Amino acid sequence: MLEALKAGRPINKILVENNVRHSVIAEIVNQAKQQGVLFEFVNPEIIAKVSPIGLNQGVIAYVAAKEYVSIEDLYRISEEKAEPPFYVILDGIEDPQNFGAILRTAEATGVHGVIIRERREVGLTAAVARASAGAIEYVPVARVTNIAQTIEEIKGQKSDIKNAGQNLKIANSGIWVTGIDMSGDTDYQKVDYRSPTAIVVGGEGQGLSPLVRKRCDRVVRIPMKGKISSLNASVAAALVMYEAFRQRQNNQ
Repeated sequence: MLEALKAGRPINKILVENNVRHSVIAEIVNQAKQQGVLFEFVNPEIIAKVSPIGLNQGVIAYVAAKEYVSIEDLYRISEEKAEPPFYVILDGIEDPQNFGAILRTAEATGVHGVIIRERREVGLTAAVARASAGAIEYVPVARVTNIAQTIEEIKGQKSDIKNAGQNLKIANSGIWVTGIDMSGDTDYQKVDYRSPTAIVVGGEGQGLSPLVRKRCDRVVRIPMKGKISSLNASVAAALVMYEAFRQRQNNQ
């Protein structure tokens, strides 16, 4: 809740349990006062009654749902940052823990936005918000009908970004799309992610769908020595995101 307040997420009202003494609760109340958010001290029974999961820490908020953004919004974010586009595309992630972990890593590595599909994929639920540890407030998420079609669209998206500080202009014919799969042709560390990039993460178990894999410019693998044949989707995504982050940092 504190991260939601700091991020300026719309909150209609906050209920705080009477006689609760905790530094985080005090910070929430103070932040609410500064932003003019309505809050009320109530009996514990009231909070327990309205809590959808029956668990609380003495405070609950009536929060507006996190809104999805459009693909065009993601392009604009990249332009405002004056950086080559950097997106993550999820092809069928259904586990809220995985999605939340991916959002957390995306926020830490400077990803400009995440793209998910409307059906057969977990959305921006309360469970995802908890798993993201606050990152859901800072990472824009676009939801599309067809991932394969969206990949084709962003591959043709022109990038013309100026870095005022270095007077640098980046112009290219589109965004390079890199899929992650254990049967990929190239080691993920041998790919250049400094150009406009989108990383595609397949769903748990099935990996990249055939049509999505076909649309990728390249498919990379993560070398493994043990007997396990694949990594958790969020772990695989984190490795590639951090490699892209490392290259981009070194390129500054």
